[in-house]
Amino acid sequence: MTVSKVLRGAGNISAETRQRVKQAADELGYLPNNLAGSLSSRKSRMVAVIIPSISDIVFSEVLSGINATLRPEGFQTFIGESLFDPQTETELIRAMLSFRPAGLLLNGGMARSADAEKLLTRRNCPAIQLWDCDGGALDFSAGPSHEEAGRLVANHFLERGLRRIAYVGAELHKDLCARRRYLSLKSALAAAGIDLLSMICEVRPRQAVTGRFLTEQLVLAHPEIEAIHFLNDAMALGGLSYLHQAGISVPDQISVIGFNGTSLANAVRTRLTTIDMARTEIGQKAAQALLQIIAAEPMPGVWRAALEVVQGNTTVPI
Repeated sequence: MTVSKVLRGAGNISAETRQRVKQAADELGYLPNNLAGSLSSRKSRMVAVIIPSISDIVFSEVLSGINATLRPEGFQTFIGESLFDPQTETELIRAMLSFRPAGLLLNGGMARSADAEKLLTRRNCPAIQLWDCDGGALDFSAGPSHEEAGRLVANHFLERGLRRIAYVGAELHKDLCARRRYLSLKSALAAAGIDLLSMICEVRPRQAVTGRFLTEQLVLAHPEIEAIHFLNDAMALGGLSYLHQAGISVPDQISVIGFNGTSLANAVRTRLTTIDMARTEIGQKAAQALLQIIAAEPMPGVWRAALEVVQGNTTVPI
């Protein structure tokens, strides 16, 4: 009983006894079965997190904010990578919920399967939506408004008198947040009497190489283009590499705007104009909300991350 209390961090056990028990456990290589403990006590210290890609700096920074908030409170994260694939996400949700976690944090704005929706309806823990505050039926949402982002890009171009405007993106059938930004941009431009030219590929990744390829196709087919908005900064940098190689002056001939601000930290000569937000804070706010829900504290259902147009040298300052 004494050993059990020490390993669970419970009971009024002397410091000397605690040290002896922990030393013996270390020497024996003993690891407590935390899953069994959570099943018997109905209290888990594990939080399940499902993000689209660990290699994407956007989601790695969100994850950093989650860990920085949960670990000091005694919680550990169990990470799953969905790769924007609905079936993979469904399998991850099913597996993670079987461990009865203290909470589930997962990315919003994805094409979710009917099975995943059913699992989320029947979940036995709080669920938090990441990266999206425009919609969702979970307990809390933390992220930017992607519709607002689309409007910010439209206004940025319109304020500079640009009218021949294009969009370059990929995998919008998977990334519904990106799709919402695109539709918002298109709607805002239509209200100003401008038809948005779109260059979208659903089978190529949302990376620099795709941005470069699609930009080349766009410019060859439509040399009259004055401005391009890219799905993310990575695709924008790929597009810029083609424009520079082709001798097309940016922003004198074509203005460029990215999204997510991930290029800012590594800018040297080319400073991409982009839409930035506090990515780490999104993770922090989501984790704080989970802790409040666990503690049964009152709280709002949404935290909206502020968006900022960061002026670089790929669009003309006003």
